[in-house]
Amino acid sequence: MFEQASESDVTRAIVRQFGRQLEEHADSEVIVIGGGPSGLMAARDLAMKGRKVLVVERNNYLGGGFWLGGYLMNTVTVRPPGQKVLEELGIPYEKDGDLYTTMGPHACSKLISEACDEGIKILNMTEFEDVVLRENDRVGGVVINWTPVSELPRQITCVDPISLEAELVIDATGHDACVVKKLEERGMIETTGFGGMWVERSEDLVVEHTGKVHEGLIATGMAVSTTYGLPRMGPTFGSMLLSGRKGAEAADELLH
Repeated sequence: MFEQASESDVTRAIVRQFGRQLEEHADSEVIVIGGGPSGLMAARDLAMKGRKVLVVERNNYLGGGFWLGGYLMNTVTVRPPGQKVLEELGIPYEKDGDLYTTMGPHACSKLISEACDEGIKILNMTEFEDVVLRENDRVGGVVINWTPVSELPRQITCVDPISLEAELVIDATGHDACVVKKLEERGMIETTGFGGMWVERSEDLVVEHTGKVHEGLIATGMAVSTTYGLPRMGPTFGSMLLSGRKGAEAADELLH
C-alpha cells in the first residue's frame, strides 16, 4: 500500500521543490528560450559539458513542431546527415527514399529525456517578455512571466514579471525569434524575416548561420531564418537538431 501523505504534504512538496529550482536558476550560465528541437538539443549538449542550463517554454508541452510533425501528422522527416543524431539519441527511424522518418512523439520524448538526464531544468507555461541588458547593451538575462498572464483581460494584467540572469541567452523560439525581435524593437539589430519554402537550401543555411547575433545572444533553429532572411523549411528537422548542436558549441566556446 502507499505510504501515508496528506493533501498539504503534496502541496508543500510541489512548492518546496519548484521554489528551490527557481532559486537555483535565478542565475544560469545559459538560458534557452524555446523548448523545440533546436533549443532542447542545444540545452542537452551544453548540459553534457557541465553547463548550468535553464529552458524556458511558453507552452505546457515541449518539442514544438518536433512533437507534431507536419499538417497534424506526427511523422517527422530528417535529411542526411541528421539521422546520425537520431542514432545518437536512440531514436528509431525508417528510410523513405532519400529521407528518414520517425514518430514525432517518440523522437521528442527521447530528446527531452536525454536533456533532463543530463541535468537541464525547465520552466514551462513561462513566457519571455524582455531582455536584461548590461554594459554596452550586452544581453545579460531575460524577463519572464506566466504565459496565462498574457491571456488575461487588460484591466487585470498588472502582474509584474521577474528576471533571470545568464551569461548567455539562446533564442530558439522558431519563426517568432522573440529575443532577437526584442532587440530589433530597440533598434539594436535589424532582421528581414524568413523567406519562402526551400527545403534543400534552408537546412544548410540555417546551420551555417547559427551562432552569435549580438553580445550575449545566440540564435538557433528557425530563429536564425527570421534573423537573416533565410528560406523556411517545413516539417523536416535534421537542421534543427544540428543547429542546436552548433549553437551549443558556440555557447560553450564563448563561456570559456
